Amino acid sequence: MPDEKQLKARIKKVNIKKIKNVLETLDGARIKTWLNICAKCGLCAESCFFYLANDKNPEFSPAYKIKSTVGEMYKKKGDVSLPFLEASMEALWARCTMCKRCSQFCPFGIDIAAMITIGRSVCQSHGFVPEFLAKAVENYRVSGNQMALTKDDFIETCEWMEEETADEIKGLTIPMDVPEVKFMYTLNAREPMYYPQDIAQIAQILTVAEESWTMPSEGWECTNLPMFAGDRTLAGIIVENMYQKARDLKVDKILVTECGHAYRSTKYEGPYLSGYPDGIPPIEIIHSVELFCEYLESGRIKIDPSKKLKEPVTYQDPCNVSRNGGLWDIGRIVMGYLADDFREMSPNKDYNHCCGGGGGYIPMGPEYRVKRMVSGKIKAEQIRKTGAKLVIVPCHNCFDQINDLNEEYDLGIKSVSIKEVLCEIMMIPDKFKPDEE
Repeated sequence: MPDEKQLKARIKKVNIKKIKNVLETLDGARIKTWLNICAKCGLCAESCFFYLANDKNPEFSPAYKIKSTVGEMYKKKGDVSLPFLEASMEALWARCTMCKRCSQFCPFGIDIAAMITIGRSVCQSHGFVPEFLAKAVENYRVSGNQMALTKDDFIETCEWMEEETADEIKGLTIPMDVPEVKFMYTLNAREPMYYPQDIAQIAQILTVAEESWTMPSEGWECTNLPMFAGDRTLAGIIVENMYQKARDLKVDKILVTECGHAYRSTKYEGPYLSGYPDGIPPIEIIHSVELFCEYLESGRIKIDPSKKLKEPVTYQDPCNVSRNGGLWDIGRIVMGYLADDFREMSPNKDYNHCCGGGGGYIPMGPEYRVKRMVSGKIKAEQIRKTGAKLVIVPCHNCFDQINDLNEEYDLGIKSVSIKEVLCEIMMIPDKFKPDEE
């Protein structure tokens, strides 16, 4: 249930003019066309893991979710009630992760996720956002990142990881705010908060690859939960903060950590959100999966054959890395270097099912966990059928979701990032090996 502060933030009376403005500003003509041409054919339903996992309940069909929320908003020209907005909040956040799989099967190419975004923006305009997600968004507003980490805390965490890891890789540093390098590395705030070893791991890889890089002291948060909370103004600010820091440091490229929606936000949605009408980011964006593939193919990172993964391995295609990011083949090239026994999920690549934790679902908190586990049943069964013992997961939301699914469905697997595997099995050149005492 919403807390007292959130209730106070909600508008007590529907502002029809405000809703109409949201509906018309966000490409209203295109949305109206999609609403009119939907043939109610049901192909989107069979593609949706929510629908499949919830006993094919018609209310979980993408077409129904849109018709009953955004469709009604347009039909009534914004003249809807507060109870309607509250009910829409449940449908728009708890029954969709905006994975875009349904659009692949729609004969008209209707972008359901784009319409869900508009519905969320309407709800957000009146304070109807899941409580924990709203709190995370407020953290961005105050501190620039979802975990409310201060600049000093972030720098201290990087210094700590540098000190801890320098004993493993000779000459390792985590450079801060170094100008005119090739990469500015950006990360998910959950890394310094809960997974600081991720920072140590990327430093090991970039050191061994002898890369030119820096960590920014500000503008390092590449996730964008405001984008999923319907707060487009704040979402644009978050992206622009990162772009501006990259410009200030005069770096060549922004390197995004193993996170799906961060890549989607930074490279594809972010330019529009932050005011670039051509949709092209001002700095080239590279996802970690792309860079790791480049290192492996060029030999800048070499795998120790004796350490190559022998147990059965499968690969999770994050929606916003694979389907919406186009990197599914890149992921398979990387798997060829890491594992001897690689097993595909079915379906896979750009047709793989969403893990069930994206679109802001995991940050929505414990109130939504049961629903998240029910809908994650499709992903759990995909993993189980592979017989894999390791799931390589290049996305933080997928990582946490699959860990939860492992516990919920007793899958007997371990999820790992590509960074973690590389650090365990890559060869360390002699010049980077610590001096013997």
